[in-house]
Amino acid sequence: MPKRIIISGGGTGGHIYPAIAIANELKTIDPATEILFVGAEGKMEMEKVPRAGYRIIGLPVVGIKRKLTLENLAFPFKLGRSFLKAQQVVRDFGPDVAVGVGGYASGPVLLAASLKGIPTLIQEQNSYAGLTNKLLSRGAKTICVAYPGMEAFFPVQKIKLTGNPVRTDIMQAKGKRPEGLAFFKLEPDRKTLLIIGGSQGARTINESIEKDLRLLVDSGHQVVWQTGPLFIERARKAIADAGASRVKAFDFIYEMDLAYAAADVVVSRAGALSVSELCLVEKPAILVPFPAASEDHQTKNAMSLVNRQAALLVNDRAAPTDLVSAALRLLAAPGQQQKLSQHIRELARPKAAREIAEEVLKLIK
Repeated sequence: MPKRIIISGGGTGGHIYPAIAIANELKTIDPATEILFVGAEGKMEMEKVPRAGYRIIGLPVVGIKRKLTLENLAFPFKLGRSFLKAQQVVRDFGPDVAVGVGGYASGPVLLAASLKGIPTLIQEQNSYAGLTNKLLSRGAKTICVAYPGMEAFFPVQKIKLTGNPVRTDIMQAKGKRPEGLAFFKLEPDRKTLLIIGGSQGARTINESIEKDLRLLVDSGHQVVWQTGPLFIERARKAIADAGASRVKAFDFIYEMDLAYAAADVVVSRAGALSVSELCLVEKPAILVPFPAASEDHQTKNAMSLVNRQAALLVNDRAAPTDLVSAALRLLAAPGQQQKLSQHIRELARPKAAREIAEEVLKLIK
C-alpha cells in the first residue's frame, strides 16, 4: 500500500513553498507516496499547489480580523464548516500522517486527524510560534522548527531542529549569475539590487523605493523589484516617469533562483521563508520586518540574523527615509557585503526538507 499524507496550511508563500518542498522530498524518497494538500478557499495555495503538480482541496476557513468587523461574526460558522469538511477529507483520504505548515487550514485538518488517532507533525517556520501551532502542539507527535530556543513554546521532547525547507532550484542558485543577468536583461558590469516584499509585495518597501527612485537611477545601479500585484501598475508608472530603464519591476517572480543569483544586495521582508532562502543563497541583505505580523515574529526572525552580524535591519517606520540610502551604502561597501555573506552562510540548513520528510515517515505505523 502506498503511503498517504495530508499537508495542510497556506495563505502566504512562506507557508506554501515549504509545504511543496516537503512534498517533493517525500516523493523523491518514495515516488508512490500519495499526497493531498488542504488549503483555504480563495488563498494563493489554490493556484500555487496545482502549479507544482499536487491536488488540493479548499476549506472555507478564514482568520480573525484584528479590528472589529462584520466578517468576524462569520468566523465561528466558517470554522465549524471547515472542521466538518476537514473531517470528511480525512475520512475519505485516509492519511497515514497529517502535516501542518501554518495558515488557516492547518487547525481544522490537524484537529480532525488527531481525533481519528492519525499522527500529526507541525512545521513551525518562525522564531516565535503562533497561537494555532501552540494549540495544535498538544496533540502533535513531532514539531519541526527552524530556530533554537523553541522549547519556550513547545514540549521539548517533541522538538526537532531542522530549519525551513526551500525549493530545490533556490538551493542551486550558486553559479547561475550569468543566467540570471541574461534572464532579467541586466548588465554584467553593474551592481544589482534585488527588492522583494514577500509573495504579496510590501507597501512600505514599495513606497520607499518609489519615493527615492531617482537616487537609485542616479547611482548607476540596476534593480530587480518584485512589487506584488497591488503595486505593479504604480511602480511601472514611476519607472516610466523617472526614465529608469535599469529598474525592472515584476508583480511576482517565479524564477527566484535567477533573481538571487543576479543580486549583489537584497532588500526583503523578514518572513521565515525569505530568511531561510537568504541564508542558503548567502546574500548580503537589508531586512525590513513587517510590523503587523502576529506577535511581531518578523522582527524576531530578523534579529536572529542581525545579532549574528548576518544581516542589516531598517525598521518599517524608518524605511521611507532610510531604506534606499542604506541599500546604496551597502552596495558601495564590498567588504561589508563579504562579511554579511560569510555570517549568513553559517546559519543555512540545506537539508531541512529531507530531515522533515524523514520525520514524517517515522510517524507511519
